[in-house]
Amino acid sequence: MLRADVLILGAGPAGATAALNLAPHHHVLLVDRLATPAQRIGESLPPAARRLLTDMGLWDEFVRQDHAPCHGNRSVWGGVAAEQDFLRDPDGHGWHLDRASFESWLRNKAVERGAALLTSTTLTAVMAVEEGWLVTLETLAGPCQLRAKVLIDAGGRNAMLARKLGARRVRQDKLICGWLYGCDYGKAGDGLSHIEAVEHGWWYSAPLPDQRRVLAFHTDADLPIAKALRNADWLTSTARQLPGLGALLESAGFVADTDVKLTAAHSAISTPPAGPGWFAVGDAAISFDPLSSQGLFNALYTGLAAAEACDRGLRGDATASDGYCHELESIATAYRQHLGFWYGEEKRWRDAVFWQRRQREVVLA
Repeated sequence: MLRADVLILGAGPAGATAALNLAPHHHVLLVDRLATPAQRIGESLPPAARRLLTDMGLWDEFVRQDHAPCHGNRSVWGGVAAEQDFLRDPDGHGWHLDRASFESWLRNKAVERGAALLTSTTLTAVMAVEEGWLVTLETLAGPCQLRAKVLIDAGGRNAMLARKLGARRVRQDKLICGWLYGCDYGKAGDGLSHIEAVEHGWWYSAPLPDQRRVLAFHTDADLPIAKALRNADWLTSTARQLPGLGALLESAGFVADTDVKLTAAHSAISTPPAGPGWFAVGDAAISFDPLSSQGLFNALYTGLAAAEACDRGLRGDATASDGYCHELESIATAYRQHLGFWYGEEKRWRDAVFWQRRQREVVLA
């Protein structure tokens, strides 16, 4: 039987961050169903991430990597075209990342610091036992059992482990995202993200490392327009007709070269996000609307915060999970207020279902 102080389910940014902070002091097993990180949308890292990376001793190595700087945001929202730069931000600029490369780097740092990494593995059963948990894992070599003192769910929006441990998953909307990658041979050096509101949702595009660009459309899964999201030709041709985004794609010489991928993008929270002997981190704790540009930052922050709380718990602090829950409750409250404000700024399509839903959320907030 395997044994660990901490079992972390999910080796994405949140799970790997928790692992690399816990591994120097505890026996950590990091488990993921994928052998290597998949390419996925969610590549924007805001300037404040510099503080987290510095605190974790990762900053110097991070800046040596070839990530594209993000100097701010360009938006067509509420009928107004605007730019917001990071020139006055004390942390400097943000970044547009090669997401898969960034995740691989975090996994490697966790292993360098002492974590064990087990890939192509899923959790099939969990049971509370004396002084911790008994977990069954399905590996390439077959099933095995593990005893762990603490469990951390870093498995994403599904929050499968947290739900098994008694958390309730509260989903706040039906937002989905259709996205693809393409070549960018134009003036992508401005390093700006672009957001543009339309009648049934909103568009996003950003330059990436190695002359790449991401293009994405966000809408609600139950609206008729969502049926077109899997069509790459529709996605690119519709984007090219927009006044702001169309001109940007033309100047970039954008050519799509991947299929469309769909991903959940709704806001959600696990209640509670932690309990005696377990924590949820990243999307498994709080899932952010991509409009906030906080998803990847939240993964790093909650991964670090849970690692610190977990360490306190392993050292005898019985209130460690309570403090973590209170911290995430404050984050969720602030997030809802800020998101309501930004959606409330768009008033052009009062009769459109997508915006009616967001206006109701603003009123409720």
